[in-house]
Amino acid sequence: MKSRHAVLAVLAFLALPVAAHAQNASEIVGRSARVYRSLSSLRADFEQRIDDPMIDTALTSRGTLVQAGQSRLSMKFSSPPSDRIVIDGQYVWVYTPSTTPGQVLRLTLPSGGPVYGFNVLSWILDRPAERYAMKYIRADRLGGRAVDVVELVPNVPELPFRRAVVWLDRDDALPRRLEITERLGGIRTITLARLRVNDDVPDSAFRFDVPSGARVISQ
Repeated sequence: MKSRHAVLAVLAFLALPVAAHAQNASEIVGRSARVYRSLSSLRADFEQRIDDPMIDTALTSRGTLVQAGQSRLSMKFSSPPSDRIVIDGQYVWVYTPSTTPGQVLRLTLPSGGPVYGFNVLSWILDRPAERYAMKYIRADRLGGRAVDVVELVPNVPELPFRRAVVWLDRDDALPRRLEITERLGGIRTITLARLRVNDDVPDSAFRFDVPSGARVISQ
């Protein structure tokens, strides 16, 4: 009888961290979502790595990200230079002369809701409790900062990925890294550094001027 009680006690003890982690995952991501919604603007340097099972070489790019609300975003690339993605509140502009020179893709924004597909932060931090099953993975450090690593699996059909892992700062709750496993198996990893929040951002940051001679393709 004593041995049975001891076994039950051990099992109960081992179960506690799992329950705590399950609860913490929701709390951690929920806190990040609240902080994200409260921001008037966000600036960060980014490094993006795309691992595509269809090609042998990983694609790495770098640049600066500026965001104000869910419908205005600028990603200005330093590597490859001249590439740019802009969401101006009405259209999404995609200019990637490194891969499609002389062409600008213009997409009309959907009415209402965040711009999924380019605004990755909104993928993750828009109503997370309604849209994900969450699992705490581990505590970690990234760029000298303490972070919590959480897995999110979508439970709604409109999100264009199967799984996300996010590194959320314990101090300011901002995302420091996002690893997105897309539906076709590609993995996109975005690491953010030098985050600045609530700066004044001029409207010109979200204006895209079509380069001379470039052809605009509307979709």
